[in-house]
Parts: sequence; C-alpha cells; structure tokens
Amino acid sequence: MAGREGPRPGGRSARVQASVHKAVQDLLAKMDRAEITVPLIATEAGVTPSTIYRRWGDLRELLADVAVERLRPDMQPVDTGNAQRDLQQWAEQYAEEMASGPGRQVIRDTLASIEAAGAQQCCDFTRQQIGVIAARAARRGEAFPDIEHVLDRVVAPIIYRILFDTALGPERVAVLVEDMMKSIPPRPASALKSG
Repeated sequence: MAGREGPRPGGRSARVQASVHKAVQDLLAKMDRAEITVPLIATEAGVTPSTIYRRWGDLRELLADVAVERLRPDMQPVDTGNAQRDLQQWAEQYAEEMASGPGRQVIRDTLASIEAAGAQQCCDFTRQQIGVIAARAARRGEAFPDIEHVLDRVVAPIIYRILFDTALGPERVAVLVEDMMKSIPPRPASALKSG
C-alpha cells in the first residue's frame, strides 16, 4: 500500500505494535472474528483507529501481521543427537501446530494479506528452524539435505494437505522425512575424511 507508514523500530512504535497485537489476540480469544473491527481493536489497545489504519492499512493486513508474529518460533528445534530424528520431531510438531484450529487461522490470515512480505517472513522462519537442524548435522558430520529440498519434500506437502485435504499425521510426516533423507546423495570419500 503506497502511502502506508512503515513500522519504526523501538520506542513508541514498538509499544503501539505490541499493544495492538495483544488487543487483537485478546479479542480473538473472546469473540467471533467476524465481530472484530478496527475501532474495537483500537479501543482495546488504547490507540486511535487512525493509528491502526496508518500503520497497517486495513483489518486484513493487521490480522496478517499478527498471524506472522504468532508463527515466529519461540524455541530451537529439539536436539536428539541425530539429524533425521531432529527433523522428524520438528516436522511432526510443525504439522500438528499448523493443522490445529489456531494454526489454520494463522495460515488463512497470512495468505489473506495483499502483501507477500508476511508469507515470505513465515517461510524464512521455517528456513531458520531447518537451518538450525542442518548446522547441527554438519557439526556432527551427518549428511543433511539442502534447506530448499526440505521445504519442497517435507514442509510443502504438510501445508498443501492442511490447505486442501486432510492434514498429515505423525506417521505420514515420518515417511516424508525418511524418504527425503534416503534421497541425499552419499558424501564423497574425500569429504568424509576432511569433515
């Protein structure tokens, strides 16, 4: 949106964002989403509606921004000591969270945004989580696929099924991970000696 004021880091802007995000989350917890309006959020957050419109443009963009923030991981993937198990545990938890009612709503809100930045940020969060697992695997000398390969072979089917079919259960997610790990080309002997 051309004339929209971008967020400024820190200070008042950060406090306004935190207050508005909290107001949205509080209202979503106690009301049907169809009843939520910008003026209602503004009252709950203690700001004017014009502050919200200036910062987010409209309700859809605000809900997408809140959704992106809810998708930000709050912890590192579990370290089991094995790359495949790390990825499997992470993927099973990811699939379960995204298939939940709140997870599905977050996906819908993010995709409803007319700006692609929120969806890209969600993908970046996922890349970062997979990157943590990949870095651990590298330190242990374990083979691990390229992050984009994991997105294509594990994450994409999870999200596709949530959006258009029945969500994948842990058994099917484990098969996705196992099949993908089997597809990693063997490391050359020289890499095994130096790594």
